[in-house]
Amino acid sequence: MSQKKMTSLQIRRLTYAALYLAIAMVLPFITGQIPEIGSALCPMHIPALLCGFMCGWPWGLAVGFIAPLLRSVVFGMPAMFPGAVAMAFELAVYGGMAGFLYQKLPHKKGVTYAVLLISMIAGRIVWGAVRVILAGLSGSTFTWALFLAGAVTNAIPGIILQLVLIPILVIAMERAGLSLNRN
Repeated sequence: MSQKKMTSLQIRRLTYAALYLAIAMVLPFITGQIPEIGSALCPMHIPALLCGFMCGWPWGLAVGFIAPLLRSVVFGMPAMFPGAVAMAFELAVYGGMAGFLYQKLPHKKGVTYAVLLISMIAGRIVWGAVRVILAGLSGSTFTWALFLAGAVTNAIPGIILQLVLIPILVIAMERAGLSLNRN
């Protein structure tokens, strides 16, 4: 690949990543209009996952890590400690894992779902591990029940939304030639 084409690809990836970061900043305002399930929809997870699928693992990892921290600094939500810090590691794993696996695995039927599920499970495990570490540092506790509530029970609407929406968007963007993860 020529240097000019490589530079153009990197600029496109940077532009897409900036767009996904902007979506991660704004999307919680939209879902927040539904108080009963707004935060349970896990709105920042979607752009982090999409960035990984479309731009590759380094970009997905970066957007996933930066989004909750930046949103906490700019808007005060989620609270920086422990929320945004734990979420930064969770979303970094989402974006990084989705991008890495999607690039490495052959594009056969069901691969998008498999990558999505693996990324979601890994991210939630990392979130739990970080919450345990942060609880230890702050002298509080983080129990198995708190993990299940935060990672599964309270997030069921978001999990369903991601399992339905992400594969549809990935397939549509692939068909439109918008994926930069294979180059």
